[in-house]
Amino acid sequence: MTPLISANQLEEIINSGENVLLCDCRFDLVDPLIGKKSYEESHIPGAIYVDLDKDLSGTKTGSNGRHPLPSPEAWAQTKARLGISPNTLVVAYDKQGSVYASRLWWMLKATGHANVRVLDGGLDAWNGPMGNIPRAPTPCTQAIAVMPYAGLVLVDEVVSNLNSQKYKIVDARTEDRFHGQNETLDPIGGHIPGAMNRFFKNNLSATAFKAPELLFKEFSEFLGPIKASEVIHQCGSGVTACHNLLAMELAGFKGSRLYAGSWSEWCADPKRPVEL
Repeated sequence: MTPLISANQLEEIINSGENVLLCDCRFDLVDPLIGKKSYEESHIPGAIYVDLDKDLSGTKTGSNGRHPLPSPEAWAQTKARLGISPNTLVVAYDKQGSVYASRLWWMLKATGHANVRVLDGGLDAWNGPMGNIPRAPTPCTQAIAVMPYAGLVLVDEVVSNLNSQKYKIVDARTEDRFHGQNETLDPIGGHIPGAMNRFFKNNLSATAFKAPELLFKEFSEFLGPIKASEVIHQCGSGVTACHNLLAMELAGFKGSRLYAGSWSEWCADPKRPVEL
């Protein structure tokens, strides 16, 4: 199943009466309240709001990054609260190039929920009706099974990889932040030693993902002989890294993994090396 769904396909599904849970994932790292405010002003009718900080992140400790994953137990409870039962078709969208929608996509896929798609082009691609009546989630009537995150990489494995270089780290941040310049989100600039840089917006043409054939060509040239299973994605806080992971899957490169703690976790420990 492709990770994407077009606006026309989504409208057909909605009009057919098929059960679909629309998740509005709009967010802004600088202004965390603006996403929900935008949702309340206008959204695809029937969509619920899914908040990066409150729903897609766990408790911050000061050393585990800016958007740590919730525990598998907490995430199962959140899925139940949002009404994401095992058979639910989930369609996620945002207005930021599908960055936050990709985070929800990965978290669901990684915990065994295969029936999830990202609206290609996000809200900018939607030509159907819009509504302004917020919808409260309808919680599941049964508990959701707790599943570990498949494909999750913890910081200790990244540290061990510094010497072995068994895996290639792919950093989704902007080139200047990768090189330690213009860092405004994290206290220290730079990148994990040995990492490669692919800015997530390189996956897009305007607001939609590039064609799979073009992404295949670009990732083939970028990775060279490196296999998808040897790739670990990271970014600033484990969000835009999901965008690169989705793009690789779209291109046919399956099996790459996510270091969710990313740079914000890495740089929290001064013992870990930094490369500029």
